[in-house]
Amino acid sequence: MGDDKRVGIVLVSHSATVAESVAELAKGLAGSGDTVAVAPAGGTRGGDLGTSAELISAAAASVDRGAGVAVLTDLGSAVLTVKTLLAEGDELPERTRLVDAPFVEGAVAAVVTASTGADLAAVEAAAAEAYTYRKT
Repeated sequence: MGDDKRVGIVLVSHSATVAESVAELAKGLAGSGDTVAVAPAGGTRGGDLGTSAELISAAAASVDRGAGVAVLTDLGSAVLTVKTLLAEGDELPERTRLVDAPFVEGAVAAVVTASTGADLAAVEAAAAEAYTYRKT
């Protein structure tokens, strides 16, 4: 950790396996190793499908290095859970943002950009830009 103040990334999925896999994929494709703190927050505390405010808060705290935290989500209720935590004001680290981006492509873009030392706005913009990636 040291003085390395990079943006942290939290990946919120309804499935712990999906969140963990996307985190592994993004870090692997970014070649970021341990330079970017990425935490999955998937499923419920009991291991079921769903979202957990407690898991999201713990993941955000674990990746907070002082440069902000970007949170990407998979589906609707994950978005609502993060929005509720942000509205409460004290459940997530200061400078936490919910990023409107596709989950997998956005996660990769966010991790790649954070690994360069970019600020939170740049990480958010890179992840959001992933909506424009064309596959044809």
